[in-house]
Amino acid sequence: MSNLKMKEAALIYLDRSGGLQKFIDDCKYYNDSKQSYAVYRFNILINPSDVVELDAELGNHILHQPLKAAEVFQSVCFIAVKTLSLIGQLQTETQINIVLKLTHLPPLPSYGLDLCEFPLDYTSQRFYMMQGIVIAMTTVTKYTQGARFLCSDEACPLSKGFQYIRVHVPGATESATVRNDFLCNLCASSLQEDRKFRVLGDKQIVEIITTKALHAFQGYSNNQPFRFQSLTIFLRDESVNKMNIGSEYKIIGIPTCLKTSQTAVCMEANSITLCNPRVPSGISDNFKCLLSLTSCSCWKFTAILANIFASHIVPSGTYNLLKLCLLMSLVQTSDHNKELEDCLDILIITSDTLLIHRLLNFSINLVPRGIRHPVSTEIFPTLSRNKYGTGAVSIQAGSALLAKGGICFIGDLASHKKDKLEQLQSVLESRSITVYIPGKKFGDDIDQQMTFQLQCSFWSFVDVDSSSKRNAQKTNTLIGQMDCSLIPANLVEAFGLLINCNESSPCYPLLPIVQHTLKKAIDPEGLLYVASKQFTTEDFEKLLAFAKNLNVEFSLEAERMIHGYYLASRRVRTDSICGSKLSASALKYLVSLSEAHARLNLRNKVLKEDVLIAALVFETSLTLKYGATVFCVAPNAVFPFELYNEEYLEQRDLYLTQCQQQFQQFIATYGPGPAIFSSDE
Repeated sequence: MSNLKMKEAALIYLDRSGGLQKFIDDCKYYNDSKQSYAVYRFNILINPSDVVELDAELGNHILHQPLKAAEVFQSVCFIAVKTLSLIGQLQTETQINIVLKLTHLPPLPSYGLDLCEFPLDYTSQRFYMMQGIVIAMTTVTKYTQGARFLCSDEACPLSKGFQYIRVHVPGATESATVRNDFLCNLCASSLQEDRKFRVLGDKQIVEIITTKALHAFQGYSNNQPFRFQSLTIFLRDESVNKMNIGSEYKIIGIPTCLKTSQTAVCMEANSITLCNPRVPSGISDNFKCLLSLTSCSCWKFTAILANIFASHIVPSGTYNLLKLCLLMSLVQTSDHNKELEDCLDILIITSDTLLIHRLLNFSINLVPRGIRHPVSTEIFPTLSRNKYGTGAVSIQAGSALLAKGGICFIGDLASHKKDKLEQLQSVLESRSITVYIPGKKFGDDIDQQMTFQLQCSFWSFVDVDSSSKRNAQKTNTLIGQMDCSLIPANLVEAFGLLINCNESSPCYPLLPIVQHTLKKAIDPEGLLYVASKQFTTEDFEKLLAFAKNLNVEFSLEAERMIHGYYLASRRVRTDSICGSKLSASALKYLVSLSEAHARLNLRNKVLKEDVLIAALVFETSLTLKYGATVFCVAPNAVFPFELYNEEYLEQRDLYLTQCQQQFQQFIATYGPGPAIFSSDE
C-alpha cells in the first residue's frame, strides 16, 4: 500500500510540474524513430520541496534513497507508456531508465559535503551538495548506458526478448554494467550480450577542490596546518562539457567509493550550477570617513590608499607607485567571468626581491583568486594519463587557469626556463593557450587540441643585482630607458606595466626601509604605524571587494582624452625603421587603468582626472621600456612629494593640475585633433 501511494504521488507530481507532458514528448521521439532500443532513457526534473509537500514519504525516498525513488517513477512511466501506447517497441519495465535531476537540496548541514572534513560519507548512496573549483578534466569518452543480455541456451525461454537488461547506476564501473560472467536465473547458463542493442553515452571526469583549499596556493596558512584533497566527479551525457577549468560550481551528486587500480572517493554528478559572484558587504566606517574628507579632490583618496597600503610590510610612504599599481590591478579582478581587457599585468625591476616578494604575496591574499605559483608546478595546463583507466587524457589546470578572475603571481622571471618564458609571452599577447593532445601517445586515432582563455593578471619581478645580470649590463642609449637586456625584449613589451623599484629609483627611500626592518625584527607582531591600526587588512579586503563590483562608464571628455593620448603617443613613438612601438593592447591597458582608478575612488564614472593618472603610470612604464619622448614624465610624477600631511596632498593636487594642462597640450599638439571624434562620438 505504501508503494502504491508513492506511485500515485509521483504521477500527481509529474502532472502538476509539467514532467508528464515532457515525458510524453520524449516518448514520441523514441516512437517516431521506429528503432528498437535496449534502454529508453528519460530525465525527470525534481523539486524536492514540492515533492515533500505533496508526499513526505516519496520526498524522503528521493533525498535519501534515490535509487528506490527512481524505481517508483520507472513503474509509473512504464504504466503510462502502455496505457497511452506511447512507445510501440517497448516490451519490459526494465527497459526504462529513469534519471532524477534535482533542482536543489535542503539548505541543511547534513546535505553538504565538505572535503576538508573527515571522514567522508560515501556509503549511504544518497544525494549531497558540494561546492568546488575545477582543477583538472579529461576529454570526453564513451560509456555503456545500458545493454541487452540473452541466455546462451537457445532452448531457454529467456534466450529471446528483453528480460535481461543491464543499466548503469551511480558509482558503477563499466565492468559492473557489461561483463561475461552473468548467469541465467532460469537455467543457470551463461548470458551473452546482444551487442547491436548496446546504448552508449558520453562521459567526462573532472577533479575539483574545495574553495578553502585555495589557501594552499596563496602561501597562507594562518600558522595552522591543514589538509585538503581533490574529489573526482563523473559527468555523464547532458552534463558533459558543462564545466570549465578554473570555474567554481555547486554540484549535487551521490558520493561513492570507486575500486579500480586504486580505491578513491568520487561523486556521480546529478546537477551542476555555476556559483554566483559574492555580494560585497560595503566598506568600513574608517574608509567611509576618509572618502568623505577627501571628496573635494579626485586624487587624494587613492593617494592615501597607496600611502598606507601594506604598512606592516613596507613603511608608509614608500613604494607608493608600486602599491597604487597593485591596488589598481587588484580592483580589476572579478568574482565571475570578466572581460579580458580588464587584466593589468605587472613586471617589477628590483634589487630587494625579499621585500617585493612579501608585498606581492600579501596583496594576492586580498582577493579570492590570488594564486602564488609554486616553482615545482606548471603555470599553464599540462597533460597526463587518466588514473581511472578510462583511456581519456587528463588536462591539469596549472596556476594560471586556477587564478581565473584573479591574480597569478609567478615569482622571479629568472626562475623560469626559456621555453616557459616564450609560452608566457604568447599568453600575455593572446590571453589564451592551446593544448595539443597527440593521439598516438594517448591511445587515440586522431590528434586533438583544446584552447583555454586566460582570465587573470600576471605579476612578476626581476632581480637586477644577480651576478649574471650585473655582468651583462649594457650602456643605455636613451634617456630614462631601463636596462632589461637579460629579459627577452618581446616579453618585457608583453607586460602592460614595467615598474622600477631599484635603489636608483625615487620610490626606493633606503633609510625608512632599514628602520622598518630593524623595528619588525625587534617586534614582529607590533603595529609600527597608526595607519595599520586604523585601516586593517580586513578593511582593504572589503574595499577591494566593493570597488571591483562597481560598474563604471567613461565620460565623453575622458573618452576623448584617452583616445587622443593613445594616438599622440603612437605618433611620437613611431620611426621609419621599427614602426610604432605601441601595440593595440596599449589602448586596452589605458582603459583598464582609468577604470581601475575610478573604481578605487568608488566612482561609477571615469573622469579626465582618472585618465591623467592612467597616462602618467603608463608613460612611466613606456619610458622605462623605450626611453623618454616629448611628453617627458618624471619617474616620480604620480607621487612627486612624500605625503606627510594635508599640505603635501594639496601640493600634489596642484602639481597634477599642471600635469593635466601639459597632458592636454600634448594631445592637442600631437593628437588627431577634434575631427576624429565627429563620426562616432
